[in-house]
Amino acid sequence: MGSNYKMDYGVDIVFVIDVTMSMRPLLDTVKENVLHFYEDFVQKMNEKKKIVSKLRVRVVAFRDYYYDRENAMLLTNFFELPQDAQKLEAAVKSLQPDGGGDDPEDGLEALAFAMKSDWNMDAPKKRHVIVVWTDDGTHDLGFGRTAPNYPKGMPKNFNELTEWWGTRNSVNPVMNNEAKRLLLFTPDKESWDLIRDNWGNVVQFVSEAGNGLEHETYEHILNAIAGSI
Repeated sequence: MGSNYKMDYGVDIVFVIDVTMSMRPLLDTVKENVLHFYEDFVQKMNEKKKIVSKLRVRVVAFRDYYYDRENAMLLTNFFELPQDAQKLEAAVKSLQPDGGGDDPEDGLEALAFAMKSDWNMDAPKKRHVIVVWTDDGTHDLGFGRTAPNYPKGMPKNFNELTEWWGTRNSVNPVMNNEAKRLLLFTPDKESWDLIRDNWGNVVQFVSEAGNGLEHETYEHILNAIAGSI
């Protein structure tokens, strides 16, 4: 085997994207590159001598339940690539920057939705990757609970969300401890920093607040995702 041996992976990726007004620069970058994401990602993995036998991508787009009501959250199923590439492209290109109300958004609810994804558990070597993009902090969990469409079954607080992610003492974590990865393209704000400092398998790429992640390049994003596998 030696240096010619390649590891075979089943990879699920959930893109958690803030789609409020300021996020237009990042959304434009994602839209521009989504159709050829599969080929680019597989190439990066091949360079690392890792074979991707199955790649699925899901989108969780978020705003703010209190202010945006029925437009607060957009959820897709998983798209299997490359065969569903055009469906994924259509879903991403339908995202329009809008709304948001105050500065913080409901990013923690979006993260909870991502954790509860229908993850592929069949692959012998699996990776479940959540990528969060936002240029602001988050409300406390439940800030928008008075909205008529606020989802049932959300964690009551940050500690319960932490249990979902899983710690050394967690009884019933939602995430598979070996497979889970969380990449945060987020500003230096309390909620994201708490996750970075207290959860395992997390990498934060600190961004400037309020600029829509306009300095994040596709190549940087691609390298970060491939590097997490």
